[in-house]
Amino acid sequence: MSEPDPVSPTRRSPASRYRHALLLLTSRDLRVRYSTSALGYLWSILDPLVMAGIYWFVFSVVFDRGGRIGEQPYIVFLLVALLPWMWFNGAVSDSTRAFLKDAKLVRSTSIPRTIWVNRIVASKGVEFVASLPVLAVFAIVAGAPVGLGVLLFPVALLVQAALTIGVGMLVAPLVVFFRDLERATKLALRFLFYASPIVYGTTDLPEQLHFWAAFNPLSGIFSLYRAAFFPAQFDGFLVAVSAGMSLLILALGLVVFRRSERAVLKEL
Repeated sequence: MSEPDPVSPTRRSPASRYRHALLLLTSRDLRVRYSTSALGYLWSILDPLVMAGIYWFVFSVVFDRGGRIGEQPYIVFLLVALLPWMWFNGAVSDSTRAFLKDAKLVRSTSIPRTIWVNRIVASKGVEFVASLPVLAVFAIVAGAPVGLGVLLFPVALLVQAALTIGVGMLVAPLVVFFRDLERATKLALRFLFYASPIVYGTTDLPEQLHFWAAFNPLSGIFSLYRAAFFPAQFDGFLVAVSAGMSLLILALGLVVFRRSERAVLKEL
């Protein structure tokens, strides 16, 4: 009699099975998204590039404020915050339909239901990482020097992942009960885009708003990303508040998710 396969699904630990399922679902999402697309990977970077080009033109050419908003080169200043914003925005938007889109699978599988949010965050995160070479090309062409702040990139990734998962865990179950929350979330994200230091830096805000800007967790996250090219953009207070709020939102999201899970399954 042959010995059981040591890596068969029945012999994996729950954590290992979860990771395996997450990898499969994330890969499926990416394949489905680009399988019928001629441009494939390019679509993941085309949207932020077009947005960056528009804002660069408006603030650097039309209003000639490129030297008074953010730092130079302004296109790099924009992209280094715009690319992670696309990850956050896309993951939260898609999380509003995390259960509704795959309702049958959610009901029938025994995998922890958190995976339906985590696979969205992971697939959007892969797209973000895949867009970083484009940022590197713009930084080289524009002459943006890379400093030691680049070592903070992994920290920014972890903090943003915690924040995005937390928000996703909040909206995914609540949308099942309150369908209007899907549209409300998109409106909130649109407002958050302009309320976050993307086209501008936190230092460009009026002095009285600096303290309150810290309570937008994206402020500290973008501060970490921008530190790679613009050391003056790093703000320890922003980062500390952002990390604390991201962990708090993650914990709150998990609590709401766990307490509403059974009701969600009945509603589906």
